[in-house]
Amino acid sequence: MYLVPGGVFMMGSSAFYPEEAPRRKVRVASFWMDETPVTNAQFAAFVEATGYRTYAQIPPDPRDYPGMDPALAVAGSLVFTMTDRPVDLGDPSQWWRWVAGACWRHPLGPESDIADILDHPVVHVTHQDAAAYAAWAGKRLPTEAEFEFAARGGLVDCEYAWGDELTPGGRHMANTWQGMFPFANTAADGWVRTSPVRAFPPNGYGIHDMIGNVWEICEDWWSLPGDARPRRKSACCAIDNPRGGFRAKSHDPAEPTAKIPRKVIKGGSHLCAPSYCQRYRPAARHPQSIDSSTSHIGFRCVRDAD
Repeated sequence: MYLVPGGVFMMGSSAFYPEEAPRRKVRVASFWMDETPVTNAQFAAFVEATGYRTYAQIPPDPRDYPGMDPALAVAGSLVFTMTDRPVDLGDPSQWWRWVAGACWRHPLGPESDIADILDHPVVHVTHQDAAAYAAWAGKRLPTEAEFEFAARGGLVDCEYAWGDELTPGGRHMANTWQGMFPFANTAADGWVRTSPVRAFPPNGYGIHDMIGNVWEICEDWWSLPGDARPRRKSACCAIDNPRGGFRAKSHDPAEPTAKIPRKVIKGGSHLCAPSYCQRYRPAARHPQSIDSSTSHIGFRCVRDAD
């Protein structure tokens, strides 16, 4: 773990997506953060020590999903599948496929394994799984503000974690998508799916993979910045480590009958591209349902400095 010195920063961005605005002054205390996302090898050690089973490894209970065909109540997870042609970018079902048997041990489905990717971030985990690992490790998940502060690496007013250019001098600074999403990835950065941790340069705090590779789960419930829980402001008008919204209000308003709570995920992933989802930035954020895991979401842990 690396010590991230506390301080005040401008959280959010007004240049990309509306859920990132407005920019606001935020203060966080010092904390320790994992150098990398939790890897398959690290998660395997946790499972071996505890016998833990992830959400994706447990068949859903039809009673929790009214109208569900009991025959469909089998364990599995969502796996990204490249399309063979351009598709409607407003319809994620075009490239996400629910695969029975997909889980952290079998990231592409039951015929796959992690033997050759033990140093890649663990995926197919939910907030529940990440929190269980963090508790076992004597740590916790970061708040959204802590994650964004750490991702900025000490830089001020830069859109990217390394400056103001996505690929300075043509150099790829994170594992993202090159080409037209979701059907043409040139893999100019060297990777089509996840990459080993530390494959790209660390930021100013010595921390790797804060941007790209896999989205990372935060502790905060999803909300728009203006709807977040009120927090105390300091004498300089900075908000102390804001903690997002409320569980009961975090669900997707477009799904009024489901009302599944959502957590904040940060950092973007290897599926973020200039042509789609430009969320390979510290300010970027996205909601993730607590009952859904995917092949591009992982996590890392933090610990208080005092």
